[in-house]
Amino acid sequence: MTGTIDGSASLGLLVDQILGKEGVERFHEVFSPLAHDLQEVGNRISRVMPSSYSFLTEAATFATSTGGKYLRPLVILTVYRSLGFEDTSAVHSLAAAFQLIHTASLVHDDLIDHAELRRGRPSIYKAYGEPVAIVTGDYLFVRAFQLAAEYPQPIIHMCGEASADLALGEVMQENSRFDLTIGKERYLRIVANKTANALAVGAEASARIAGADDAVARSLYEYGRALGIAFQIKDDLLDVFGDPEVTGKPQLSDFREGLPTLPSLDAYELLPVREREEFERLFTLRTKRQSQLLRLKELCENAGVKDLSDRQAEEWVHTAVSSLQSVRPGPYRDLLEKVAEGAIQRRY
Repeated sequence: MTGTIDGSASLGLLVDQILGKEGVERFHEVFSPLAHDLQEVGNRISRVMPSSYSFLTEAATFATSTGGKYLRPLVILTVYRSLGFEDTSAVHSLAAAFQLIHTASLVHDDLIDHAELRRGRPSIYKAYGEPVAIVTGDYLFVRAFQLAAEYPQPIIHMCGEASADLALGEVMQENSRFDLTIGKERYLRIVANKTANALAVGAEASARIAGADDAVARSLYEYGRALGIAFQIKDDLLDVFGDPEVTGKPQLSDFREGLPTLPSLDAYELLPVREREEFERLFTLRTKRQSQLLRLKELCENAGVKDLSDRQAEEWVHTAVSSLQSVRPGPYRDLLEKVAEGAIQRRY
């Protein structure tokens, strides 16, 4: 098994998921250079995967081989191109580092959440067991910082802070399980730390490497942060209302694991007293039957949380798009805008 990704396939997945048919027609001119970019990112990842112990190499390659969305590398590469550069080799290792940081966090997330599937395939936790999943996630973090070490100290520091935020978000989430009283402010802090900050820091770091001024770099940070929050809200909605045959993940996992996401917090806030009490009683059960999970979904539907959560995601998309005004107009800025808009229109 090789760890090298097919750039065209990864971009194709993003196009299908986020951009749709309209995106294919509108952005066909930029797909070829971006596919080449993503292929180079995959090559960088492939080169740092080998270990002196072949079993660890196999597990690490398994974690990276699906390719996945490659949203973070796409944002980093597109930001760099939007600032006037055609040669993106300066940020290939940065993009690879952030992809590995993301993959490492998913390996550990699946272990913590006892998730058996990841994008329709067995998770590392399921395929290799808990000890190997822990070590594989650690190994991917180490390899990410091997790539990040190619950059000046401020960029390395930014990568470190993004990784520390991931750990903070995970601990905050763990301490919030089965608690519907945490409120939306704490939920957004968890999402910012676990999902949004890595996108934000990756976009800003790309801009800094491109030599952008502070105002542009900070606006791209805000773009990545808002995009990440919108993306996570959509993920939370898909867990409740998505089709598991399409998402490749079991449905209602957040209810099962007691993770208070925006749909459950909205339902808890909006339901009438009796239904709210029922929702809280079912949500706080440590072990839930399928019928109880489906009742939680039904109560969410009764509260109308899908439309409400969708609107909140749309507000974050608006923030993301507005943050791009400091970037000069062109096809790559347009693509960044479309990525933000498509983040909440996807089905998986």
